[in-house]
Amino acid sequence: MQEKIIIAGGGLVGAMAASFLARRGFRVEIYEQRQDLRAHDIAAGRSINLALANRGIYALEKLGLMERVSQLLIPMRGRMVHDIDGSCNFQPYGLKSEEVIYSVSRGALNGLLLDAAEASGKVEIFFERELLDIDFNGRRARFLDHSRGCEDSVSFDRLIGADGAGSKARGLLLEQARKELSGDDGREQIEPLDHQYKELEIPADARGGFQLEREALHIWPRGGFMLIALPNLDGSFTVTLFLPEKSSRQQPGFDALQTEAEVQDFFRQYFPDATALMPSLLQDFFDNPCGHLGTVRCAPWHLDGTAMLIGDAAHAIVPFHGQGMNCGFEDCVALDDCIGQSAGEWEKAFRQYSESRIPNGNAIADMALENYIEMRNSVRDPQFLLKKAIGFELEKRFPGRFTPRYGMVMFHRLPYVEAQRRGEVNRRILAQLAEGRDSVEQVDWDRAQQLLEELLPSQ
Repeated sequence: MQEKIIIAGGGLVGAMAASFLARRGFRVEIYEQRQDLRAHDIAAGRSINLALANRGIYALEKLGLMERVSQLLIPMRGRMVHDIDGSCNFQPYGLKSEEVIYSVSRGALNGLLLDAAEASGKVEIFFERELLDIDFNGRRARFLDHSRGCEDSVSFDRLIGADGAGSKARGLLLEQARKELSGDDGREQIEPLDHQYKELEIPADARGGFQLEREALHIWPRGGFMLIALPNLDGSFTVTLFLPEKSSRQQPGFDALQTEAEVQDFFRQYFPDATALMPSLLQDFFDNPCGHLGTVRCAPWHLDGTAMLIGDAAHAIVPFHGQGMNCGFEDCVALDDCIGQSAGEWEKAFRQYSESRIPNGNAIADMALENYIEMRNSVRDPQFLLKKAIGFELEKRFPGRFTPRYGMVMFHRLPYVEAQRRGEVNRRILAQLAEGRDSVEQVDWDRAQQLLEELLPSQ
């Protein structure tokens, strides 16, 4: 148990993984490229507020942290959809009062997890350390210490790469896999999304209150692009514009927003009600960078019992299902379980972890991409709304047999692969029940029960 495990990356997942490992008695060192965010402000325009859901909550509860985290949360009970004429339509996430997701500050949560890791007494954190290279056979990693301007060579027994979507650890691990292994091992597939994002802000009002409904995720869907807003504890909203990088005949892009006049005209045309609430729109737009989005898939996630990838380093996804952090936290639980079951056989633990999580990582990546289309477009479609209403009615009439896919992903801990499979069956059922109908009252519920019995055995 005196083995030394180093973690490349001190973000949300790296910090949580350290706490799980410390609970098992391991010595852990975290090497983080950035400055300590507890002492320095997070980079402006790079936060993207996070949505905490059941999978992430379960991991935090296992570490005994949920009571502290709850002080950082604002419940979001559904989507508040803003039409271009200023009218709003609230769409609840679920039927039950507890079926909510929670807005949380990335920086505040990351800081809490770093504090918890250090409080274990078994975790040491080194900031401004950039990973340069890994000698997997010699079990040493080389880091550039930006604070001192020199390099450090660090020994390890195990290494975990948790250094995000642009992971250096992933590149080095896959390079080593191509040297040592055969077949398709060492492959990496990066799927950039042709949309970028820009963070903006709706401030609190003069009395510190919320200018929009507090307990909702606000969406301004405009077909090929959208604006969203998540609430913060100080009364403000973090607003994010998701827009194609390049314009087309059908829709605008970031390349068409180069001047103050172009930005003002764009927002007044497509988001007039939100624009009226953003006094610093122009400053935020030109000060904050454009962020890039994409999906990362790779294999393998581990090298024998020496090194392992976790979180975005293994499976970065787009943020449109609110599952990037939740999936990463679920990784930590799964890895901890595998370590506990392997009785010190690290190769076995890493292999079991990879075999169970790779299919689930791919499944949530696919569902996140699909949810972008839903958020920016389908939420205004009458047929989508009808199917959603039918789905809720099926859940009420046939509990335990029908659960909407969104609920399976957000409010349950069903494996993502299984949620994806059942979601496809749900899609077929809802398509048949909604065909030729304009309202829930027109649905043939006897036919619905027959379809459920045929296609969805009791869960």
